[in-house]
Amino acid sequence: MQRLIAVVALVAGVLGAPLARAGDVYTYTDADGVIHFTNAPTDSRFRRVKARGGQSLYRGDGQVRETRIPRTDSLERWRDTIRHAAVRYGLPEALLLAVMAVESNFDHQAVSEKGAMGLMQLMPGTAKDMYVSDAWDPGQNIEGGARYLRVLANQYRGDMVLTLAAYNAGPEAVRRAGEAVPKIPETQEYVRKVVALYHAFKAGK
Repeated sequence: MQRLIAVVALVAGVLGAPLARAGDVYTYTDADGVIHFTNAPTDSRFRRVKARGGQSLYRGDGQVRETRIPRTDSLERWRDTIRHAAVRYGLPEALLLAVMAVESNFDHQAVSEKGAMGLMQLMPGTAKDMYVSDAWDPGQNIEGGARYLRVLANQYRGDMVLTLAAYNAGPEAVRRAGEAVPKIPETQEYVRKVVALYHAFKAGK
């Protein structure tokens, strides 16, 4: 097992822990060199990940109040698979649900004009890189999408906003933007929607 591991924890805050603001991500590195990430710190060693390039972390408090969970039978159809992938890759289940809602609205037959396939809209190259042999198989697709989010979360040190921006526009676009959200309207709106839905799913709205 690699010594450098990114862990996303969704745990309730306790007395004495730093106060987490909605949408913020916190991190610390332990004595073994393991990097820990959380959006609800329970240890005084956690420090907030600062936004890069002067950009906000898309807290989107107003959007959270207005955003509601999509009501679709398909959501419950894939719930167990989503939950399993979230646990396996150390991701918040609410994040996977939010990404899937925006990407495909839980439609396993969804296909984009650019050729992205399935529930989390994997491009053929990404599917191959994530060891997905059949992107139209819902289980493989969800597994591959979760794996890719984990890879990106590790790359961006747990920064949820950059992870989502890279999932939508690609890591190269994030690099060209100076390790920030690219000034691409589609990507900026994508990040806002996913973050808002993440909070909605987390709150059970």
